[in-house]
Amino acid sequence: MPVARRLIGQGVAPAAALTFLLAAPAVNPVVLVATAVAFPGNPEMVFARFAGSLATAMVMGWLWAKWGKLDWIAERALRRLPEVQHGSRWKTFAETARADLVEAGGFLVLGAMIAAAMNVLVPAKWFGVLGEQIVLGVLVMAVLAVVLALCSEADAFVAASLTAMPLLPKLVFLVVGPAIDVKLFALQTGTFGKSFALRFAPVTFVVALSCAVVSGVLILGGGA
Repeated sequence: MPVARRLIGQGVAPAAALTFLLAAPAVNPVVLVATAVAFPGNPEMVFARFAGSLATAMVMGWLWAKWGKLDWIAERALRRLPEVQHGSRWKTFAETARADLVEAGGFLVLGAMIAAAMNVLVPAKWFGVLGEQIVLGVLVMAVLAVVLALCSEADAFVAASLTAMPLLPKLVFLVVGPAIDVKLFALQTGTFGKSFALRFAPVTFVVALSCAVVSGVLILGGGA
């Protein structure tokens, strides 16, 4: 979110910055490797997640380029940010890398705890029922992704732990979560303003859900 704001502040087209905002959490090597590790018997999940997440980012970028208005973005986000001084570039790089490493490690532990808790606290038959109702399963997993607000490095392990669910609802969970959740909505509101978040978040949810389903049907063959 801060990087996307900085890009806009430096004059990058908002459509391109928002595409980056949505693509960065899911379309990166770390997340794809984590997905491959979580689904060792289903390598197609990696390609389906990549395709669904990339499509979500690109479609939202095109939609903003077509219908988006700068008036929806708070003035503070459009303000040009000060440049990093030359002498502090490596210090900034090191601090950012350290913070990202610590944060990612914490989310991985949190994801493992949530996966374990769901296996113990939620009756397996509940997910069995959702597995038999594919449409309901897709919708429930999409909402669950928004509510849980997991880090994209850990969500694959949580999805893989739901053994009673078909692959398609799991894919929806993996595509929707990094695109929009309660944490991201709060960050969007604080960074770009309430007017932006109230428009951007619901459309992102619909686009991410749609792209995940299309990707699942084409790559997973329906995700059974």
